[in-house]
Amino acid sequence: MCQRFPVPVRVYLDYDSSENQLFLEEERRMSYLGFRCLEISRWVICGLIGFLTGLIACCIDIAVEKLAGVKYFVVKQNIEKFTEVGGLSISLILWAVLNSSLVMVGAITVAFIEPIAAGSGIPQIKCYLNGVKIPRVVRLKTLVVKVFGVICSVAGGLAVGKEGPMIHSGAVVAAGVSQGRSTSLKKDFKIFEYFRRDTEKRDFVSAGAAAGVSAAFGAPVGGVLFSLEEGASFWNQMLTWRIFFASMISTFTLNFFLSIYNNKPGDLSSPGLINFGRFESDVRTCLCPCLCPCLCPCLCPCGLLGALFNKLNYWLTIFRIRYVHRPCLQVMEAMLVAAVTATVSFSMIYFSNDCQPLGPDQSEDYQLQLFCADGEYNSMATTFFNTPERSVRSLFHNPPGSYNPGTLGMFTVTYFFLACWTYGLAVSAGVFIPSLLIGAAWGRLFGILLPTVTASGSVSIWADPGKYALIGAAAQLGGIVRMTLSLTVIMVEATGNVTYGLPIMLVLMTAKIVGDYFVEGLYDIHIKLQSVPFLHWEAPATSHWLTAREVMGAPVICFNRLEKVGTIVDILSNTSTNHNGFPVVVPVAASDEPGKICGLILRSQLIVLLKHKVFVELARSRLTQRKLQLKDFRDAYPRFPPIQSIHVSQDERDCMMDLSEFMNPTPYTVPQETSLPRVFKLFRALGLRHLVVVDHDNRVVGLVTRKDLARYHLGKHGLEELQLAQT
Repeated sequence: MCQRFPVPVRVYLDYDSSENQLFLEEERRMSYLGFRCLEISRWVICGLIGFLTGLIACCIDIAVEKLAGVKYFVVKQNIEKFTEVGGLSISLILWAVLNSSLVMVGAITVAFIEPIAAGSGIPQIKCYLNGVKIPRVVRLKTLVVKVFGVICSVAGGLAVGKEGPMIHSGAVVAAGVSQGRSTSLKKDFKIFEYFRRDTEKRDFVSAGAAAGVSAAFGAPVGGVLFSLEEGASFWNQMLTWRIFFASMISTFTLNFFLSIYNNKPGDLSSPGLINFGRFESDVRTCLCPCLCPCLCPCLCPCGLLGALFNKLNYWLTIFRIRYVHRPCLQVMEAMLVAAVTATVSFSMIYFSNDCQPLGPDQSEDYQLQLFCADGEYNSMATTFFNTPERSVRSLFHNPPGSYNPGTLGMFTVTYFFLACWTYGLAVSAGVFIPSLLIGAAWGRLFGILLPTVTASGSVSIWADPGKYALIGAAAQLGGIVRMTLSLTVIMVEATGNVTYGLPIMLVLMTAKIVGDYFVEGLYDIHIKLQSVPFLHWEAPATSHWLTAREVMGAPVICFNRLEKVGTIVDILSNTSTNHNGFPVVVPVAASDEPGKICGLILRSQLIVLLKHKVFVELARSRLTQRKLQLKDFRDAYPRFPPIQSIHVSQDERDCMMDLSEFMNPTPYTVPQETSLPRVFKLFRALGLRHLVVVDHDNRVVGLVTRKDLARYHLGKHGLEELQLAQT
């Protein structure tokens, strides 16, 4: 028995189905009608995923609007009171206390109850769909904390949005509904048992992520493309229609219940958590954002600002990993950011002299007069004294002249650093809306300044500044998250006007090209900082000279087809290796040579076999009550018991275990001379967790794992960054 080098503990998902004898027997027994029923069940599950995701989005939207409405009403009344008599510092303290209190509650639930619920959850879901299991990422408790936390953080006035966490929420809903049980509540409904495996669960989680995007932006097609572009690492063509169905159900559910809540049943005008409003178009709208004078200053800054945002947040995250890792410190930091955000917002409004006349076209609900004359309102307050979604809509649709260039410039700089500081706190929050708000501000600023810097100086030939706010919003978000195809469709669906597709596509492509030259996207940065062996779409460009021999781990721990129970227990109990897959071999004549491959068996399968004591001697003496079935493995999924919890007596250690019926007799294998890009394609296309390397005589000489590929994909520079972050 040969040993392999130690591997860091990391749990992976098995997206390659084990076609052992139990699986094949079950498939052969199933009739055509049975397969049709399974297909119908998949559609039913996707419908439930869409319905529940839309319902959760509706609850979040109503709760945020209610809490934020009460907070802004109280603060507005207080400001109006002390504007006349003096003592506005009391209003500042009140605003800061309300923000800090709401954020404190949300941060406590995240930091002390479920830390994995922090942030948007998109990097974690990307890792899950890539084949890496992040602990507790799709638990029911995570969903509850995520929903409660995002309500508190958005209502608490942080520079965050509630749209990003909807993707994580939809994925958790999908992971729970598709299994027909709740392991957290220890409740099994005895339904959907066939789908209790990683391959099926992955497909439903992809549908849940798409349903979350659809509920957030009212963009079902964009949700499908997001799941394809950013989420699902392994795509099934048959899955496309089911994911689109879940997305449509999600946005319709949200729309329907919001219409009832707004006392307008049947008025389906709120398809998503954020409503960009209707954008009208004309010739100027179509052409002006694409003209050369507009492209040069509008395209380049989007990638540069996104790269700057990501780089600053990268170093800030490293600082948090080193010094702000205790839950109490994380809560204190969140409260500090909430108080600073309120203080900065109040100061910007207080010192602003940008007063605009009240009119019927303003879309903001919380107008502050402050020191403006009667019949006027403070324009800076429409950006800071509002929920981020309402501020974005104001920048899109307020008529020309509603903002001075100085107001937009100061807001852009201030909110940029506030959003950068906020992302990564121990709160449930997303970066979509803050990015849109930053881009909308500098986009509208550019639209205002454009006529003054052109030769004609005529405003009439240029489009409404609100249209440039839309282009800037897309550019800023694309520069941060580096989405292209899906974000283009999301923005087009959210605006309800395909005219903007071309300029949005141009700025998103440029943002990605320029941003990638300096630093990776925000989600990829945080995945790397978590030391996750994430497999990208392609192998490194300089990896063609490497072969499977250079990247494989050797020698490999192998089992014989008929193995001693004590040997299996000892190997599984060895914490220094903690392997998850073991080749099953046929020994050759010479004992010092590796055996010939005849199958592959997983740690989880061996644990179930030990738990049910599937030993040859017991089977012969007829002490076993029944033959082990595939249902026994599904009942143990996904929380297989640890090997330490299984008691094996000394007499049982001397028994033998026959692995023939339970191993995968047709595992994927490659010769030693296979190039690394070819190995990489097998892992990415098939969702492999292990790949056995054999010689010309089909003898096992090594084993390639995801960790091996990820190590070579990072390269020397990437490994140095990981070591720096983990010091």
